[in-house]
Amino acid sequence: MSCFSGDPNFCPECGNVLPLPGLQNTVSCPRCAFSLPVSEFSGQEIRSSVVFNPLEGSSVAVEEEDSELKGAVIDRRCSRCNKEGMVYHTRQMRSADEGQTVFFTCIHCRYQEKEDS
Repeated sequence: MSCFSGDPNFCPECGNVLPLPGLQNTVSCPRCAFSLPVSEFSGQEIRSSVVFNPLEGSSVAVEEEDSELKGAVIDRRCSRCNKEGMVYHTRQMRSADEGQTVFFTCIHCRYQEKEDS
């Protein structure tokens, strides 16, 4: 007896996605070897669409002029003006198996420092 029911694009035994019908008379599940006659798929229509995100919500959109001063202020002394208080943000500049790069911006003189962690 089947554990799953519903959409015929999924295997009723294990729930795996069934491949598209090919030249054979049956469609077989690659996970559990359940097979289904191709005639079960007659009359089905497969449609797909691509939806692009609007540019306004994208991270590529133009940032504001003071965007480097947004974020939490931390207790770090600026090496240029010697005042306390810097804002930071992180970026993955190197490969994924290496640490991230932390960018600090002084809230007083806007001097920027970076630190590889």
